[in-house]
Amino acid sequence: MSTSTVNGGISFWYAQDGTPIPREPLPGDATADVCIVGGGYTGLWTAYYLKKAVPFLNITVLEGKFCGYGASGRNGGWLYNGIAGRDRYAKLHGHDAAVRLQHAMNDTVDEVVRVASEENIDADIHQGGVLEVARTPAQLTRLKAFHAVEIAFGEKDRVLLGARETAERVRITGAVASTWTPHGARLHPVKLVKGLADAVEALGVTIHESTPVTDIRPKHAITPYGTVRAPYILRCTEGFTANLKGHKRAWLPMNSSMIATEPLPQSVWDTIGWEGRETLGDMAHAYMYAQRTADDRIALGGRGVPYRFGSRTDNDGRTQPATIEALREILVRFFPTTAGVRIDHAWSGVLGVPRDWCATVTLDRSTGLGWAGGYVGSGVATTNLAARTLRDLIQQDSGQAGGTELTALPWVNHKVRKWEPEPMRWLGVQGMYAAYRAADRREAAASTAQTDGIARLADRIAGRH
Repeated sequence: MSTSTVNGGISFWYAQDGTPIPREPLPGDATADVCIVGGGYTGLWTAYYLKKAVPFLNITVLEGKFCGYGASGRNGGWLYNGIAGRDRYAKLHGHDAAVRLQHAMNDTVDEVVRVASEENIDADIHQGGVLEVARTPAQLTRLKAFHAVEIAFGEKDRVLLGARETAERVRITGAVASTWTPHGARLHPVKLVKGLADAVEALGVTIHESTPVTDIRPKHAITPYGTVRAPYILRCTEGFTANLKGHKRAWLPMNSSMIATEPLPQSVWDTIGWEGRETLGDMAHAYMYAQRTADDRIALGGRGVPYRFGSRTDNDGRTQPATIEALREILVRFFPTTAGVRIDHAWSGVLGVPRDWCATVTLDRSTGLGWAGGYVGSGVATTNLAARTLRDLIQQDSGQAGGTELTALPWVNHKVRKWEPEPMRWLGVQGMYAAYRAADRREAAASTAQTDGIARLADRIAGRH
């Protein structure tokens, strides 16, 4: 790690756009019609759509740090149509139900872009689609299978590209093929979350920051400064859910880390291409994700230390030096002309992972408790769909509207079992990602087109398939 690399400080996105001055904390006990716990994308989008639908609602958002402190301000800026758990929902509810869920996700990408434009949120959005590449024979097999499955779930505008066609978009060393979908965009995560918070506040929603919620009960959100009482309490805490009383094993806070290069000169871009500014991923088991930023950097992420014992979260985004070096190695492996570029920033964040790897939206009509999350890293768009679904569920429950297409989607009210207690949880996750990294190494060294057996075993143990 270079001495010039900033490590932590929440994220590069905040270093670039500025850390906000927190709003006032909760001044004492209060009441609301809806209390939303968590000021990330899920909570803010939910407040936005509820207030738009029912302007007279008294809505309060409680945030432990400041809006976007968690994954919403640290992610890779992938606004795309992936959703965690779709294949499982197809098995549980039928193929057609999963197709409806996928179509809703496709539309969600455009919905986020629409609202950002309508609310004058300049989040550096560029709709270049999503390009996912294969660099080994085994990855190529998985890519072709993945492409075929996406087509089967209704993505008729997805295209499969060979080595030459891939290079015409992005010149990645060793890329043998790719799949591209138009349902994706690059964005600046912090500019989006800041703009969304301002838009929500302008609608009349009350946001209290520096107000950690320690316990959620029916009709009660409890903080050190007082309790907010409301008929509906919505948990929108994603990777920080384990901090709440009684939720230690609900969702696993999985770590993901990123680096951002210095702005690259045109001479380097001439060797890379990437003029379409697609979001970029690969088919490795321990996968990478990247974007070309608005100011011509490469921001690239992947797994470092995947999980901290006891579901602990990070310290303001700091990541391990070994993780930074591993991400740099991926960067140079993909783009050798970046070997000498400076890494300006490195950071990490947590994402919520349910035991069955399925994103969910729930409203318990008997208690008024609701929640959404478990996005497994696909939350930039999924949060928007989740928020609109929570809006419809609350309107349905309160008698203001009937069921909708969104309330009938298969992820609504899905039940997930808890994660194992420690130390089994820590040992299992560490072992799983050690297996994935080993499988990637073995596949890179071999000429076989089959997925390595270690990875298949890890998938079964993890419950991913």
